[in-house]
Amino acid sequence: MASEGKTGGGIWETVKTVFWALVIAGIFRTIFYQPFWIPSGSMKDTLLIGDFLFVNKMAYGYSYASCPTIRIPAVGLDIDAKDICGWLDGDNTRILGSEPERGDIIVFRHPVNGTDFIKRLIGLPGDRVQMKDGVLHINGEAVKLEDAGIFKEEFAAQGPMRIRPRCENGVVGEGATCEKSRQIETLPNGHSHQIVNIGRQRSDDTGVYTVPEGHYFFLGDNRDNSTDSRFPQAVGGVGFVPYENLIGRAGRVMFSSAGRSMLFFWTWRGDRFFEKLD
Repeated sequence: MASEGKTGGGIWETVKTVFWALVIAGIFRTIFYQPFWIPSGSMKDTLLIGDFLFVNKMAYGYSYASCPTIRIPAVGLDIDAKDICGWLDGDNTRILGSEPERGDIIVFRHPVNGTDFIKRLIGLPGDRVQMKDGVLHINGEAVKLEDAGIFKEEFAAQGPMRIRPRCENGVVGEGATCEKSRQIETLPNGHSHQIVNIGRQRSDDTGVYTVPEGHYFFLGDNRDNSTDSRFPQAVGGVGFVPYENLIGRAGRVMFSSAGRSMLFFWTWRGDRFFEKLD
């Protein structure tokens, strides 16, 4: 009987340990940092498919979007941030809120479908944003651009989704070198970062987007392969993003893997570990 009591007690202690570990992990993820794995190439070459980073949730304060969304289709688990923190939704404000800066790399919640996106903040409330001949214009002024050579990568399936890159040097074969033009873009506040292009696209010429109060305008650094604020939400785009939908700021790549799984150690990109983001 004593043995049975010890066994039962051991199981209960294990359950309590797991429970409190999950609670602590949930609090940490809600208040401090959220892990984020880069699934697509929309932010190349700043971020590559397979980069892993932690998003600083303290940067802009907290809203309903700060709560985690947990979706595991295989077991039917679908818990949305609004299910946990819906009481914070609706007024487009934040607790301990601070304003983001132009040029920040931000993870935010899509205004319609709730998916987490990562893009660069380009337009602040009241700004007029437009693309003319592939050049970004803010409030009627073209941003400064400098040539930064060619971004090269292998034409091959990348990451768990097996996405193949688009290339400026035309259709290339498997394993060949895929090239994109690279430039350094400097925003009005002096923030500089690299962007890449693959040639003339419809999105290189747009109308004027006037950013509403309490909203922001985002672009991907891979300008010709990014679903961002240039595209309306009605057709799957991001559109203008409300202040309360910001989750946090990305500042550094912690780990990077070019393969289908982070366990494939031979695909790790050691030169990107702990790389600071601009």
